[in-house]
Amino acid sequence: MNRLEFEQITTRLKNNISTVVIGKDDVITKVLTALIAGGHVLLEDTPGTGKTLLAKSLAKSIDAKFKRVQFTPDLLPSDITGLNIYSQKDNEFHFIPGPAFTNILLADEINRATPRTQSSLLECMEEHQVTVDGETRALHNPYFVIATQNPIETAGTFPLPEAQLDRFMMQLSMGYPNSDEELQLIERFLKNDPLASLSPVCQTEDILAMREFCKDIYIHASVREYIVSLIQATRNHAEISVGISPRGTLAFVRALQVYASLKDRSFVTPDDVKELAYPVLAHRILTFTGFSGASKEHPLLKILSSVPVPSEDFQN
Repeated sequence: MNRLEFEQITTRLKNNISTVVIGKDDVITKVLTALIAGGHVLLEDTPGTGKTLLAKSLAKSIDAKFKRVQFTPDLLPSDITGLNIYSQKDNEFHFIPGPAFTNILLADEINRATPRTQSSLLECMEEHQVTVDGETRALHNPYFVIATQNPIETAGTFPLPEAQLDRFMMQLSMGYPNSDEELQLIERFLKNDPLASLSPVCQTEDILAMREFCKDIYIHASVREYIVSLIQATRNHAEISVGISPRGTLAFVRALQVYASLKDRSFVTPDDVKELAYPVLAHRILTFTGFSGASKEHPLLKILSSVPVPSEDFQN
């Protein structure tokens, strides 16, 4: 894949999703960043802001397998991964795959499932495989989990454990539309549902090809040192009990390469680092009072303002 093909495909994806999800170009770009980078996304926002709509629009824009699981307290791990069922006809067990066997999995209201059920996604998200009764089966490629959760309705929910949160490349928030966007929303949905007429604009092979293309995006030595300085600062901050893991570091780097490419550049800048730092790193940090969430007092913001920013020529 070359630069022109990459731009054509990503432009088609953005435009297609934007026909349904209005005024969220930044969120769409970051979701595509995670998808192309091989990560997963956690959308946390109040009900009705378009989290599920964004996930479904993305899924319909790609000619890929899509499954949705509505997480509830009575959901079992086998309801996600699948199970072996005994057949009296041939006296053998047959594996019935669960919804995890797909390209794009929408885990709706993921924090409503018990920790036991949530943990069934750990192997899926990290190793792209499922182990049932001692037998391991590979999942589809690409494999992308986009999960939603409601931060204000906590009754009957189970907070995601640190190990689960660390497997999400980004945590994003949709936010409310402004006045102009809300007017566009009314006009667009007044007579028809644009999601119903949405059709694919790329193939799964295109996603894999774009993933390989982004691996060649250049990261200058000074930018790498800047990234490491930020990561190390999270491990030595007075307000932080658990800093960024090595998994978080690698996810950050992969996301930066894709994000720079989506911004039509062949190299990563410090501005890219500052732009992606919060959505990629904040949810992985454990403070002494628990996870801070989207707080204006998050210690990561203090780190970003205190670590010196490099100023070299980052193109070579």
